[in-house]
Amino acid sequence: MSQPKTIYMDNNATTRVAPEVLETMLPYFSELYGNPSSMHSFGDQVGGAVKKARQQVADLLGAQPEEIIFTSCGTESDSTAIFSALQVAPEKRHIVTTRVEHPAVKNLCENLDRLTGHKHRVTQLPVESDGTLDLKRYEEALADDTAIVSVMWANNETGVIFPIDEMAKIAKSRGILFHTDAVQAVGKIPINLAETPVDFLSVSGHKLHAPKGVGVLYVRKRTPFMPFLMGGHQERGRRGGTENVTSIIGMGKACELAANNMRRENTTVRLLRDKLENGLLKRVPNTLLNGHKEERLPNTTNVSFEYVEGEAILLHLDRYGICASSGSACTSGSLEPSHVLRAMGVPFTAAHGSIRFSLSVYNTEDEVDYILEKLPPVIAKLREMSPFWADRDKIAGGGSCGSCGCGK
Repeated sequence: MSQPKTIYMDNNATTRVAPEVLETMLPYFSELYGNPSSMHSFGDQVGGAVKKARQQVADLLGAQPEEIIFTSCGTESDSTAIFSALQVAPEKRHIVTTRVEHPAVKNLCENLDRLTGHKHRVTQLPVESDGTLDLKRYEEALADDTAIVSVMWANNETGVIFPIDEMAKIAKSRGILFHTDAVQAVGKIPINLAETPVDFLSVSGHKLHAPKGVGVLYVRKRTPFMPFLMGGHQERGRRGGTENVTSIIGMGKACELAANNMRRENTTVRLLRDKLENGLLKRVPNTLLNGHKEERLPNTTNVSFEYVEGEAILLHLDRYGICASSGSACTSGSLEPSHVLRAMGVPFTAAHGSIRFSLSVYNTEDEVDYILEKLPPVIAKLREMSPFWADRDKIAGGGSCGSCGCGK
């Protein structure tokens, strides 16, 4: 049996490099290989291409080119923003974030106590059952010694969009720096930093059809800042290290394409997402949608198939060439549901069986139809083998499932 064609719907994990991006990058691997910091004209023409890329990124974000710092990835951008805020105001020792952040922020904040010699404390805001935030609770969490708020623009697992504009304005009124990890949001929904007063914003190239290994940190003008990587004069002294020229140029082109594709993301891609989502909810019983129905990215759906394991679903999908991701992870033999779904209070019967589909402009209606054909029988087959499915009435009634040690 031949390997089926790959149907890729895991774009929140990474994206293909757009053909136009690759074409733009190629000359800078061989013909135009100068160092953009060199004084000679051979290097200067490369510097000009980096300058153009910086403008392309700024245009997508509604920013100024001098507010754009190129980094290696979104994680570096996140760490740079948070550590900078702690260094420029050492008297402030409090951070506000959420329980559903990406590990790039979540793990950093949870380890700050150890990394800073027990000097800082972190408030992780809870979310509602639909993944949204309570603004009143957010305001109450801010304190006189809050150094920075770090809240993602859109959740990577559910696609739920947070009210960043309102949150940033509240922080600004209190004199508190505001950072948003916008890795999932950039290129999918309009962002205009001329109007939304965030101080720091993180972007990752490989989430919007640029290559892996390049990111951006936006730093608003006049925001106090300390570099994370010290070295040469690159990036106006704000990020040491020779620039990753080819990837930066690719990032610029990807941002230009993203601006041009924004309407497609919010029409064509949204319609495909909705067809897939509604089809699964209609065809497969005991299936739940995780996250707010409306306030989310146009490309993302996270659904839970009760009484089955996400990993088993993915293995069966893989045999059909379908790429998606699970909201749970198997670590050292014990299954732990996603921290995002746990924070949302998703029932244990559903949290283990969550699957995220994240689409792009390269997906087609035929691919959606293929998934709707193949996935329902997979779920039915897995449920036939599942002890949870056989005991579902007992579990729903509050009895013990007797198999996973969860005590339910």
